[in-house]
Amino acid sequence: MSRSVPRIVVLTGNPRPASRTRTVARAVAERISKAIVADLAVDAAQTTGPLDIDLALLARDLFADTSHLVATALESVRDADVLIVATPVYKGSYTGLLKAFLDLLPSGGLAGVVAVPVIVSGAPNHQAVAEVHLRPLLAELGATVPTPAFSILEAQLPDLDAQVEGWTAANGGLIRASAAVLTTGGSATEAEFAR
Repeated sequence: MSRSVPRIVVLTGNPRPASRTRTVARAVAERISKAIVADLAVDAAQTTGPLDIDLALLARDLFADTSHLVATALESVRDADVLIVATPVYKGSYTGLLKAFLDLLPSGGLAGVVAVPVIVSGAPNHQAVAEVHLRPLLAELGATVPTPAFSILEAQLPDLDAQVEGWTAANGGLIRASAAVLTTGGSATEAEFAR
């Protein structure tokens, strides 16, 4: 599907509504969105911000046989161009809430989606969870995961803006180029990947 501006969706798998994990994911999504809008020279007033799916608000409906809210969330995730998938580290992995939601997607359900894993952890030894556990799950679902995950320690949250800025400076060009390739069906030039 060709769109003038890629659709960005934030999927937060923290069991607490309006969590710090959601705040981190939103910061990453908004920074990527601003860069895409600037690259495309689109009037920011004519664009919509990232769509926000907070799984804590869907937890009660997640295992229902029929839930319009869950079905809508799944469709939004599948229709994303860029999907920010955020979770805190629980017991050395992503949350069961996030896994339960993603298990509802069919095989290849994220084909054509650029996914960005985001992890919030309490200890430095948990920062690899995104690369070891979350990235393979997203790839198994067919997503393109072109960059390292954005991982942040709880102790670094007061410096969130600088952390996001540094990460997007290093990785934003690759995300934008990957999204451009997938949304337009074209190919990215070396210059686009270098930005």
